Amino acid sequence: MKHSRLRQCLALCLVTLSIMSADAAPSCKPPSTVREATPEEVRAFFKTKGMKVLTLLGYSGAGYEDEAAMLEQANGILAKFDPKTTIVNIGATAEGIGAVYKLAKEKGFVNSGIVSTQARENKVPLSPCVDIVFFVKDATWGGVLPGTDKLSPTSTAMVENSDVMIAIGGGEVARDELTAAKRSGKRVEFIAADMNHQAAREKAQKKGRPPPTDFGGAAAGAL
Repeated sequence: MKHSRLRQCLALCLVTLSIMSADAAPSCKPPSTVREATPEEVRAFFKTKGMKVLTLLGYSGAGYEDEAAMLEQANGILAKFDPKTTIVNIGATAEGIGAVYKLAKEKGFVNSGIVSTQARENKVPLSPCVDIVFFVKDATWGGVLPGTDKLSPTSTAMVENSDVMIAIGGGEVARDELTAAKRSGKRVEFIAADMNHQAAREKAQKKGRPPPTDFGGAAAGAL
């Protein structure tokens, strides 16, 4: 009888602790700030915060072949930073690497997003867990401007405002941003990850291209 009551008490305690833990975790809310801004205005905002900016790069619309593995890698990265002194910055949208916003929010980080106005014009959904969003006026999605060695406005804002840039996979934009960040002496890191294979095949088919055989992404060669 005593053992039965003890088991019931332990079960009740575990349920209570689980509820308390869930309640204690910060919940996702609509962004407190969503505005269009120049790279200079974005820079001024981060300067007033006086916090380290950890930017995570990766695949967005291309997705991940193994999202669980990507989130596990992201969890390990976030564990090395203090939510009290670090802002987690990604590309504002919900797709691909944007899934890390929820994880960061659960750990108590403030989340920011820098994204091209192309996302707004194409009605790409923002992550429900990003706190601050800056739309940078840009005719491209980011990366190096065609025919130049100059970063687009969006990528300029990304690189200039990051103290640390870590990519988990990633395409051409991530490659260009990592390369520029490395050149400017910032701390950069790349973790290999495949884009979603089926999505990549479908994209190639729509463009009339042969099916891809390499899913590692362009960013793999950046470092």
